[in-house]
Amino acid sequence: MMEHHQHGTDHAQHAHMMDAQPTSVWDKFKTSMTMTMGMDHTGLAGREMAKLMEIDIRNKFFFALLLSIPIVLYSALGVKILHVNLPQPIPANWIMLILTTFVFFYSGWIFLYSAYWSLKEKVLNMAVLIAVGISAAYFASVFLTFQGSEESYYEAAALLITFVLFGHWMEMKSRRGTTNALQALFDLVPPKARVLRDGAEMMIATSDVKLGDIVVLKPGDKVPVDGEITEGESAIDEALVTGESLPVSKGIGDVVIGGSINQSGTVRFKATKVGTDTALAQIVKLVETAQNSKAPGQRIADKFAGYLVILAVSAGLLTFAAWTLFSGNGWLFALTFAISAVVIACPDALGLATPTAVAVGTGLGAKHNILIKDASTLEQASKIQAIVLDKTGTLTEGKPVVTDIIVAEGFTKTELIGFVAAAESGSSHPLAQSVLNEATKQRAVVPTATKFGNLAGHGVEAVVKGQTVLVGTSKLMRERKVSTQSLQADIEQLLNEGKTLMIAAVNGKVAGVLAASDPAKATAKQAIHAMKQMGLEVAMITGDNQKTADAVAAQLGIDRVFAEVLPEDKASYVKKLQAEGKFTAMVGDGVNDAPALAQADIGIAIGAGTDVAIETAKIVLMKSDPADILRAIRLSKATVRKMKQNLAWASVYNILAIPIAAGIFYPAYGISLRPEFAALLMSVSSIFVAVNAVLLKTAEKDLIEV
Repeated sequence: MMEHHQHGTDHAQHAHMMDAQPTSVWDKFKTSMTMTMGMDHTGLAGREMAKLMEIDIRNKFFFALLLSIPIVLYSALGVKILHVNLPQPIPANWIMLILTTFVFFYSGWIFLYSAYWSLKEKVLNMAVLIAVGISAAYFASVFLTFQGSEESYYEAAALLITFVLFGHWMEMKSRRGTTNALQALFDLVPPKARVLRDGAEMMIATSDVKLGDIVVLKPGDKVPVDGEITEGESAIDEALVTGESLPVSKGIGDVVIGGSINQSGTVRFKATKVGTDTALAQIVKLVETAQNSKAPGQRIADKFAGYLVILAVSAGLLTFAAWTLFSGNGWLFALTFAISAVVIACPDALGLATPTAVAVGTGLGAKHNILIKDASTLEQASKIQAIVLDKTGTLTEGKPVVTDIIVAEGFTKTELIGFVAAAESGSSHPLAQSVLNEATKQRAVVPTATKFGNLAGHGVEAVVKGQTVLVGTSKLMRERKVSTQSLQADIEQLLNEGKTLMIAAVNGKVAGVLAASDPAKATAKQAIHAMKQMGLEVAMITGDNQKTADAVAAQLGIDRVFAEVLPEDKASYVKKLQAEGKFTAMVGDGVNDAPALAQADIGIAIGAGTDVAIETAKIVLMKSDPADILRAIRLSKATVRKMKQNLAWASVYNILAIPIAAGIFYPAYGISLRPEFAALLMSVSSIFVAVNAVLLKTAEKDLIEV
């Protein structure tokens, strides 16, 4: 989780890290600190650093606020408008110079430092404009003070620094608030683990657990790392990690996830993933990566900010020139308008507009076990027009149960189950497991199979008791020229009931049919109905035969069905929808779904799934709940709405505010805007976008209800 660098990073590495071109002052400062300290700002060390920097920003804000109060009271604002008369042992401007200098160089240093790096990298961003604003107000005031003038703009510089710090402190607090779920996840990992070393149990730090270590779990223990059970049985509560509400029964060969809780029996497991490779660490990394990434809308804002820097500086210079040349009121009068124009143009709200919404959106998703890999995905998920849903494990439980056994003439039920179970014993497919479970239930003798072969998407082939056994689909039987005519009536009936069939043949002769039913998930039908109401086209894709697929689709309310699709062909069906001009999402849970997930505009892995599916997908739904697909899309749409609202507000606000601050209404109406009020109004814009983004949380109930 922590990336180490040599202290003397060369220029090429430095330039690479600056490519991100953070928009907000705080982002720029984080990047600068990242380079200085030689670490990534994601991960455990990064979170600690972010927490320390948040405290630093908070302290700088309160320091600036504390000194800004007497600065304002000594200023023209305090004396002429608020009618405050504080003792003046020395001229007011000199008092304000001393106080503002502390604010400028202590609290305002991060803006100056960030602007320096930006200009060095030839990047114009918010940091540059804020530095220009506070520097213009401060140095103009210093010049006036040394000239003996009673006019100054110290309060504008101090208040601008104070307000901007407050806005960024609020942004950081909102980010930290949305990552409380991540800290809760880290708290799930116990600090110590019980392992076997030299045949004896000993407690060691979880960070010291190595791959291959045998870890002992007793009732009530938290699982320290990911692993595979080698001894014992138990019920494991995975609710806080995967969202599964009920404890899951685990036995030899089953996987345990770090952070889950052992409820009953004592088990031993071999550590297969430790440290940053555990599922828990990967979840946290996904969310952190998303919160530190940029949405396409933010990249537009970045580009716009560069132009706004030029616009603001130009506006300040033109304002000064225009009032100096044409008003006849003197250069000091013109300078006031010029500084107000530069100060109010600081587009800090533009920098906060999308990062704050992204942070809140991804945090809300993580809270409900919806992991969105980056800001771009969060934004693009709102564009989804068509969704392709894998059937097994996505719409159904993925745990089929044998419901019917039809035996052909010349075979017995026991023989049929024995042959099929032997052939399926080498397969990891859920249907194979259902047959083995049925064999155990029937107490059938399962002979040993040899020459096992997996026929992807079709079935299996093996030699059992010297005889060739074929188990698979009707299509496989047709290809191998095995006649199923004698069982055709039963096959048709079972297909009409929506059951999945496993037809068995021995030495080229049909031996019987096993039918299995895989119940649909409880929320599948309702979720699909809600998706269709949203205007989405919903399609189901499966390797099952057409009749079974049609029956399941009819039960769930799906109109478009792709059946008898081989795993390697799933991506081509996704491509087919894309060719129709639809922005398409693919939802799957297995290795065979990975190519289709990669092909889709948005790949969504549902459930704990497989490492391959999770790696390929852009959204990971930790719970095996189809309703989370809908929640993810709703969250995306709500977040994008906030982004658009914030960007529109920030852009229009700044564009309209500049001419007002420049004094466009002064000749006709006598309306002028002093720099300190310009700083206040600029800050109001920043606070608005931060609060507007946080309001996403108030819509949480609407987002999660299906």
